[in-house]
Amino acid sequence: MRSAIHEAATPAEIRHAHAVLAELTGGDRRAWHLAGAALGHAEPVAVALEEAAERARDRGGYGAAAAALIRAAELTPEPRARAVRLKDAATAAWLAGRPGQAESLLAEAAEGVGGEITLAMEIAQLRGRFELNSGNAAEAVRILAAGDSLGILADAVEAASYVGDTAAVVEFGRRAAAHPEGFLRDTVAGIGLTLDGDVAGPALLRRALARTDGLEDAAGYLWAAAAASALGELDVATEMAERAGRVARVSGMAGQLPVVLEFVATAERLAGRLARSRAVSEEGLALAREAGYENTVAAHLANLAVLAALRGEEEPCERHSREALAIALPHRVELYAGVAAYAPAVLDLCLGRYASAHDRFRALAVAGPGAGHPTVTWRSMPDRVEAAVGAGDEAGARAAVSAYARSTEHAATPESRALLARCRGLAESDEEALGEALRLHTNPFEAARTALLLGERQRRAQRPGQARAHLRRAWEIFEQAGARPWARRAQEELRAAGENAGAPPPSVLDALTSQELRIAGLVAEGLSSKEIAAQLFLSPRTVEYHLYKIYPKLGIGSRTDLARLVVLRKAPVAADDML
Repeated sequence: MRSAIHEAATPAEIRHAHAVLAELTGGDRRAWHLAGAALGHAEPVAVALEEAAERARDRGGYGAAAAALIRAAELTPEPRARAVRLKDAATAAWLAGRPGQAESLLAEAAEGVGGEITLAMEIAQLRGRFELNSGNAAEAVRILAAGDSLGILADAVEAASYVGDTAAVVEFGRRAAAHPEGFLRDTVAGIGLTLDGDVAGPALLRRALARTDGLEDAAGYLWAAAAASALGELDVATEMAERAGRVARVSGMAGQLPVVLEFVATAERLAGRLARSRAVSEEGLALAREAGYENTVAAHLANLAVLAALRGEEEPCERHSREALAIALPHRVELYAGVAAYAPAVLDLCLGRYASAHDRFRALAVAGPGAGHPTVTWRSMPDRVEAAVGAGDEAGARAAVSAYARSTEHAATPESRALLARCRGLAESDEEALGEALRLHTNPFEAARTALLLGERQRRAQRPGQARAHLRRAWEIFEQAGARPWARRAQEELRAAGENAGAPPPSVLDALTSQELRIAGLVAEGLSSKEIAAQLFLSPRTVEYHLYKIYPKLGIGSRTDLARLVVLRKAPVAADDML
């Protein structure tokens, strides 16, 4: 009935009805009724819609904010003000997960810039960000390189990092150092200076990380993760990425979520939570494909390839790697190309094909498009050392240890020292160094890898009693993580050491599907069923239905019990349990 009346009314009658309703309502509804009553330009109404958009943004309603700003722009008489509102609408549309609409709005905004240099640079910054997420990363660097504001330089450093252009990162970092002190300035400048070998760089990064308690948005936590990564502290970077994920899920920034989930999925994988990492990447992949974020699609495919490698699944590993490279190489996103190339190397290492793994890891360290990326090179260095030792290349192993020591010289966390000690223990055949690594580890999965290597040496040195405890612990962790090749290797070594290795108790969370794992993880983060439904694009009733299935699978009866199980699954193993 309502639509029929609306169809029968003349435009003048509709405008009159909106005018009447505007007198009877307030807030956002009044702004929209005023817009419906307007004929031609009407700046006061545009201002009211702009205020409505601001309120929508504050509550995470970026789609509503975009709609209000688009209508405000239509009502705006002055060209520059109209361009500003179109630019803001483009930003809101992007954060709402509508990249096509965002790019169209930004192109329209650019037409009204005139000679406004500041506005032109703001539009260029958005163009660079859009290009980085969905287009050519090298082109994003070119666009962003022209700016001098701290925000643009930060985006330029991010883009150059994805491309693997270290010289550009150094240049942008030094330009950022001219800005006033603050978290973002210290992080961006610190990354550039550290890469350039400047002693001031690590100090800036430490100062930035000391300010993380004041961070409020996901982007800030991702920059904190970048700062920790630049220092060689992967464990701190992992923690910051997990915080970014928690913040992004409750922010309402649907457009930001699939990008943030790249880092969350990687963090989960590095922590050895393989099932959780796969669930996050599958979620991020679906969101990225729906939004048209091609480069983010490549990121999640590359992570899935590495996960398949760790599970010993050759066909999925090769397929995901190939699909990721098909996007990352033409788009010049060398970081994702490097991760995709890392996956088959890890697969060879897991399956004991040391010569092939050694060749692949050496190729990752070679400069050139598609051959590797600086971040992937140093992160994979412990794997390269293990492959070199397995392949009998002692000189190559020692060279890799030296390179790894240089890249982590500013790292101070126990886990970073543990990885270096393991590398030295392998390259120098030093059992004491492996024991030191085991005492330092805070990451249970990496501790299991070290325990396996130490147990193997002790068993082959005719000390099976000492070896069994290490091999048993490694086997249990690998089985629960789903790292089947290493689990089989640990089991075989354990049997050779004289222990009849039956199946270890599986992780209770292994009984859950990927969707149930996602829901369990969000419950552990304190989200309500309504909030979980919004994040996973489900109804609250569907979330409750999944919880109804989860509880009996795990033998629990409440959300509190579920959260406790997830938290315990994530908790690091105590040092005494590793030894």
